[in-house]
Amino acid sequence: MSVADDTTGPVDLVDEPAVWASLRPYLRPVTLVDSKPLSAALGAEVLIASEAFQHTGSFKLRAAMAAALQYGGPHLLAGSSGNFGAALAYACKRLGIRCTIVMPHDSSTLKIDAVRGHGAEVDLVDTRVTARKERIRQLASSLPGVRVVSAFDDPFVIAGNASLGMEIFAVDQPDIVIAAVGGGGLCSGLIHARTHSGATAEMWAAEPALCNDASRSLRAGVLSHNDHEADTLCDGARTLSLGQRNFAILRRGLAGVVEVSEENVVAAVRLLSSHANLKAEPTGALSVGALLQEPARFAGKKVVCVVSGGNVSPDVYARLLA
Repeated sequence: MSVADDTTGPVDLVDEPAVWASLRPYLRPVTLVDSKPLSAALGAEVLIASEAFQHTGSFKLRAAMAAALQYGGPHLLAGSSGNFGAALAYACKRLGIRCTIVMPHDSSTLKIDAVRGHGAEVDLVDTRVTARKERIRQLASSLPGVRVVSAFDDPFVIAGNASLGMEIFAVDQPDIVIAAVGGGGLCSGLIHARTHSGATAEMWAAEPALCNDASRSLRAGVLSHNDHEADTLCDGARTLSLGQRNFAILRRGLAGVVEVSEENVVAAVRLLSSHANLKAEPTGALSVGALLQEPARFAGKKVVCVVSGGNVSPDVYARLLA
């Protein structure tokens, strides 16, 4: 067994421009949506950077493809609540690599089907009994030749996510960029892109108030953990803690974290639908939820809100809009 999510070595040693060049044949560019009605409703000059139209429906393809291209076969293993699993399954299918994804047993049926639909094996685990990390360790010890890939705490995952930031900063120079935070891979990538591009935007993270480990960690200056996966609508942010690599990056590069209520997550999903004609999953809507949560902080600013994905089942989406 070889494990790709160890915490040795600085991320800065990765040749990120080379990673971005390798990704170009596999990615769709980010979709930028400038909605005047949405800006008026939020009290800021808002540009939406949506990854809902990315292959597999979320930014996670950038991370997964970068990892799959770097690590190769014969077998990659990861834990995911859905989007990274589907993205890694898709990447492995494109590259002819076997893939196994450990998922919570109560994951969205849509996301479980997406992972299987791309040819990966799905191992469902009751996270109230066995943590995803523990189940991954069990499988890794029994599967010959497998490599474990972290969905967020991995140098090539971070480099892949940085490609999103490079696309944003190539066309816009906002005052502020806001993105969802779970394990921290997306925000870490955006911070790296800011450094590479010479942009000066403040970087803010948005997380569900029900699992505010990122906010607690940054306030305390030490990595905090949740006791269990929180019962939040934002399934992509149900991580137990930030990754260790990501915590170091976010401590240096984040202006702050906004803790978003479930009510404002729902309101953000509705606003994106009604004012920008854009479907977002709850985790993807966290960035807009941050403006609803703390409107005075962002009032009058030029803000890019990263909508990280649009993978939400029709029944759940209908309930959110109702």
